[in-house]
Amino acid sequence: MIGVFDSGFGGLTILKDIRRKLPQYDYLYLGDNARAPYGTRSFDVVYEYTLEAVRYLFSQGCRLVVLACNTASAKALRTIQQRDLPTLVPVADSSGLPSKRVLGIIRPTAESVGLYTKNGHVGVLATPGTVASESYPIEIHHLLPEVVVTQQACPMWVPIVENAEFDGDGADYFVEKYLNEIFLKDPEIDTLILACTHYPLLMRKIEKALQKRREAGMHPVCLLAQGRLVAESLSDYLNRHQELEKQLSKGGNCSYLTTESEDKFAQSAAIFMGEDICVKHIDL
Repeated sequence: MIGVFDSGFGGLTILKDIRRKLPQYDYLYLGDNARAPYGTRSFDVVYEYTLEAVRYLFSQGCRLVVLACNTASAKALRTIQQRDLPTLVPVADSSGLPSKRVLGIIRPTAESVGLYTKNGHVGVLATPGTVASESYPIEIHHLLPEVVVTQQACPMWVPIVENAEFDGDGADYFVEKYLNEIFLKDPEIDTLILACTHYPLLMRKIEKALQKRREAGMHPVCLLAQGRLVAESLSDYLNRHQELEKQLSKGGNCSYLTTESEDKFAQSAAIFMGEDICVKHIDL
């Protein structure tokens, strides 16, 4: 079984694309909604919360956990991979790697940048926590040192999405506000990364704003959402790690867990998934 973890609902956009690409596997989604948002919390707190979730998903039979949360990927992934996995999973498989693994979503996104940017100017739209972590510039420069990376925090976008206002007129103002700010920093940006899993629900508004820029004579901008990139990367990872892939159950099932109210989660999750779901409450 593949575990998918997020501090809230945004990871559902990642899960949706992963299931579209890899429908044969069983999935267990865990949203730590009771302690969301993670974006404003310290590195230590995000690490502790994320490790608790990983431990729980491992205990439920997940062999692989995807941190479908940019903040958790930025603030907790590396420490969990390097320090905790040897303790949580003391016995390595024949490949020499842990028999259970944890992956994030920042590196797969960074790896795709070179396929899209034409002029080497990339913008990152993210939560304040992800911006402060510098994770995207670090990962992108590790792979493509010559690329110019400009970040923009968009603190209002997550509340807009979670309050189901992403189709409202008020969303237009805040979408244009943050786009104007990032292009003011670097007018040459030709590729924009939506570095928060909530942001795909604002895709229509963002594309509309970018279209207005093109009509005003600005150059075209490629907009990258993470779900498809992560799904393709995960598919490639499993193809390369058959020793892990063979241990994953394949019933095509998906279950949902939340640390918050079941009714509240189900109502909000329907916005992200486009369908009704059944969810179970747990305590971490």
